[in-house]
Amino acid sequence: MHAQRTLRRTVSCTGIGLHSGNKVTLTLKPAAADYGIRFQRSDLGGLEIPATVTHLGAAQSYQTGLTREAVSVETVEHLLSALTALGIDNAIVELNSPEVPIMDGSAAPFVHLIVNEAGVKKLPSARRYLKVLRPISLAQGDKRIALYPAEQLKVTYSISFDHPLLRHQSRTMKITEESFVEDIAPARTFGFLKEVEMLRQRGLALGGSLDNAIVLGETGVLNNALRFDDEFVRHKILDVIGDLSLVGHPVVGHLVAHRGGHALHTAFAAKILEERDAWKLVEAPADGDLVAVRKQVPAAVR
Repeated sequence: MHAQRTLRRTVSCTGIGLHSGNKVTLTLKPAAADYGIRFQRSDLGGLEIPATVTHLGAAQSYQTGLTREAVSVETVEHLLSALTALGIDNAIVELNSPEVPIMDGSAAPFVHLIVNEAGVKKLPSARRYLKVLRPISLAQGDKRIALYPAEQLKVTYSISFDHPLLRHQSRTMKITEESFVEDIAPARTFGFLKEVEMLRQRGLALGGSLDNAIVLGETGVLNNALRFDDEFVRHKILDVIGDLSLVGHPVVGHLVAHRGGHALHTAFAAKILEERDAWKLVEAPADGDLVAVRKQVPAAVR
């Protein structure tokens, strides 16, 4: 896991955008060491948009979007979560439409695309990690998120809604490739039936259906079954892994969040980079021990 990695071969998939409802083709391509994850809009000349906090779009309420020179890509969080958890440091993500396809609402289709179709290739450069040295926190009303020193990435997430099925869920997980693939990637995005019409009036959720989201009615789930009893909070963990990846390096620390969402996650990613005394960049040589990288800062703040 300590060498940088990319994809072994180019692969594609087709789906629809959750919010736009438009058909889109996504293509993942290998990239060189230190390239990072960058999006390209093939329908707009291939302008590159790095997946970093400096390229966050204007609003992050119902999805995470990136923008550069009036070119945007939307709903990037599930794909970024899969790439990050599977240790893909460098890749080109090509889209022929503004929005990453929602697939089944989870990250599992992207895991399959990366692992079973693209394959993974090690690169001859060490991976740099952002290792947390002291606590960092952010609160917005009753929403809270914090990051504490730890020896690997761990996430504790709790949610609370005014709904009989979702009053409270909480989960703590050490994030490894295996735990992500088995316990997080299959968890689907979710929404409330009472909000669907409001969202569609705002031009959102136009591609949403029971095939790509869990929909909650007044008393229960409209889909046939949940994949996990606590699928909702697992999906929140999936989301925050993708949003946190915008710091530009894998994070080594314990993330604790309560009632968060994309707006809080992405604001926190920006705050992490602002508090430069709270972390250091470390890399792993051949013996696997993490060592400090002197005078280095994440690409997102260069």
